[in-house]
Amino acid sequence: MNLNRVRIKEAMDLIGIATYTELSLRLGITKNQLSFMLSDGYSPIKARVEDLCGVLNLAPSEIIENEKETMNLGELPSVDRTAVTAVELFAGAGGLALGLEKAGIDTIEYVEIDKFCCETLKKNRPFWNIVSADIAKVDFAKYKGKVDIVTGGFPCQAFSYAGKKLGFNDTRGTLFHEFARCVKEIEPTIFLAENVRGLLSHDSGRTFETIIHVLGELGYKMQYKVLNAAYYGVGQKRERILIIGTKDNVEYEFPEPESEMTKLRAALKDCPESEGQSYSKRKKEVLELVPPGGCWVNLPEDVQKDYLGASIHSGGGKRGMARRISWDEPCLTLTCSPSQKQTERCHPDETRPFTVREYARIQSFPDDWEFCGGIGEKYKQIGNAVPVEMARRIGVTLKDSIERYRSASS
Repeated sequence: MNLNRVRIKEAMDLIGIATYTELSLRLGITKNQLSFMLSDGYSPIKARVEDLCGVLNLAPSEIIENEKETMNLGELPSVDRTAVTAVELFAGAGGLALGLEKAGIDTIEYVEIDKFCCETLKKNRPFWNIVSADIAKVDFAKYKGKVDIVTGGFPCQAFSYAGKKLGFNDTRGTLFHEFARCVKEIEPTIFLAENVRGLLSHDSGRTFETIIHVLGELGYKMQYKVLNAAYYGVGQKRERILIIGTKDNVEYEFPEPESEMTKLRAALKDCPESEGQSYSKRKKEVLELVPPGGCWVNLPEDVQKDYLGASIHSGGGKRGMARRISWDEPCLTLTCSPSQKQTERCHPDETRPFTVREYARIQSFPDDWEFCGGIGEKYKQIGNAVPVEMARRIGVTLKDSIERYRSASS
């Protein structure tokens, strides 16, 4: 049994409890005691849970969850062999998942460890088979030969090169290893790995070299390409590398880019109002001086020096600092926090960060896709997501590749 931290945080936001420290004070316990209560594997003590529910105005049934239901490591779901099927790893808040669904791909399992993301997925798609677990504990062998596609955006981690042969076993302990293990166990017709463009140069390019080598040794023909989401129906300059592996006789072509970028004006047309963060008084005073499409270079010299501090002498363009987006350009890449000093993304007309719903629109999520957790968690989930419309277009090409392969093999 566990306490549902997502629902607890949402209840805290509703009644104005900003931190767990404040919550522990209201409960009359230490912060360490509260942390233990919220940890995985905690066996709820009736009196403590009743006290917590009293503070948060919740019923115990609203925050106590069954561990087996959360893990969801049950039997193999039924698979429609006429459909194009997939298993998705590191599903996050559902950007790639929703895009593939829109493309007509039937994903039969989603693996994600973050509880806030899992709550978001469950809230929007209660019928999805969501495995909320450490991926290292998930067995994929049950899907061998039964799934067409494996997808996922594994976090980038370096590998140790001392005395290594750069093989599959040398990547153990990394999340890439779990992605490769899934591919090895399922043996899909095709797989897609999505990551930041910086993966190409990570650890002087050796990380990427290892990834291509290991996946190729599993029996796949490898290809990769950097896509800018702004050329794929998304109002954001977001560059991501797509790594594609295909079995013999399987042909895959990346989606064709549009001739022009999608502008912020199109992305935010008729965007509904929603909650959002705000700038500090000082930051707002500074950004009031920046025109749409401008950044720190548009500030008076004395304000530049004061606001940038030591960063003013660093290399690089620093054009993300004190940046106000223009209606007639795509937004710069969204981050997990909308008001960080290094990566401001100020609204074109109003001196504020983009709201949660605007963030979601810029990532091409539909307005009815809800995000769970506190406001910081919502921004984080959206900022980490694959843009839905770009994912849909990628999904169309994946589905087309599978269907052409099936047709040629029949």
